[in-house]
Amino acid sequence: MSKNEQPRRRSDHLDEPIKYGDVFPVQGDLAGEPIRPRDAALMQTAENKITGKTQKDGAAAVMQSAATFNERAGLVGHDDFTDDAAIRGVTVTETEAPGCRIVRERVAGQTVVNFTVPTATPAEEDVPGEKITMGEALEAAGLSQSDRPVEQSDAAAIQAAEVRAIKMTAPRGVAAAAQSAAEINARIAREEDKITVGDVLNNATAKLAPDKEVTREDAEAVMGAELRNRPDLRTVPGGVADSVTAAARLNEKMSRA
Repeated sequence: MSKNEQPRRRSDHLDEPIKYGDVFPVQGDLAGEPIRPRDAALMQTAENKITGKTQKDGAAAVMQSAATFNERAGLVGHDDFTDDAAIRGVTVTETEAPGCRIVRERVAGQTVVNFTVPTATPAEEDVPGEKITMGEALEAAGLSQSDRPVEQSDAAAIQAAEVRAIKMTAPRGVAAAAQSAAEINARIAREEDKITVGDVLNNATAKLAPDKEVTREDAEAVMGAELRNRPDLRTVPGGVADSVTAAARLNEKMSRA
């Protein structure tokens, strides 16, 4: 789940429903709305249409679990739906990126989950292909996290990626931009005013010239940097470390083909 902020902890009282703000990084009125069965059904339909099945780490599974709890507790009805979700929609979209499809799931216009779905490798398609470079992997992360504000963990992971790619941190490179964005964001109160990962990584390939193909060692370095700066010690789904790791795995498959 791609998180702009840590979800609020749900009350332990069983007479309170699980709300959107308890499990997703949403704001405003939607955060206080219970997750209802019809909402979950809409998300499952949309997710299946785009990805072909209900994804383990997708929004549909989370919403179905929460809606089932709320219904069994008698806190929502089986045919209940959230007004915002019905009016503004429950949507799932995908964007092609090197080696994967980036799936973004929204409820009432707010992103609740981002995740990646690997695409067929060149070996599986029986056609030649070029290996994925660090710049391409970072740009894929930028697409996946286009509206998530840059945090220190992102800046650390991007710096590790840049050092692995060009053996240094460039004064005006992508790592410097990410670190500056993280520091600026820490002083900004409104989420919508913050600099996003997409803003920083939209031209990563050009900034990492000469670029390099991603290796397992690169992925381990980037993942380590991100984890060290995450309070929950978990990588951001679809984030920098995940994107670089996916690129490394695909490159290894190409090498064995």
